[in-house]
Order: sequence, then structure tokens, then C-alpha cells
Amino acid sequence: MGTVVSTKRQNTVSVKREFMHYVKKYERYEKRTSTYHAHCPPCMHLTAGDTVRIAECRPLSKTVSFVAIEKM
Repeated sequence: MGTVVSTKRQNTVSVKREFMHYVKKYERYEKRTSTYHAHCPPCMHLTAGDTVRIAECRPLSKTVSFVAIEKM
């Protein structure tokens, strides 16, 4: 699950996912982010800021290996 940050490419969105990572040395957590490129089916009308669920699939292009399956 993540937030759509870009819809500039045709049938593709960029999804940013935040997670907490534990730093053993300082015994604290830090916030990290990952950006995934996901296919956006024509039936889904997504805009920047939407929360979506993505699932892994076969490689659709050089950078796209995920597909948006649900708009939250």
C-alpha cells in the first residue's frame, strides 16, 4: 500500500511507500521510503495523492513489475 506521487507516464504511476527501519546502533527507528513504478489499468482513474494497493506481477517493461489493483 502506498501513495501515488506521479502520473506523468502513459498507463503508469509512481507509488511511494513509507516504512520504519530499526537502527541498532542508536536503538531507534528511522523513516524510509521506497518508490515503485506500477501499471495503472485504464479502468482506474488515479491522481497524485491517491492511496493504492499494488501487487507484484511479471515484468511489463524495464522498470514496471507491479500493478495497481485497488484504490483505497
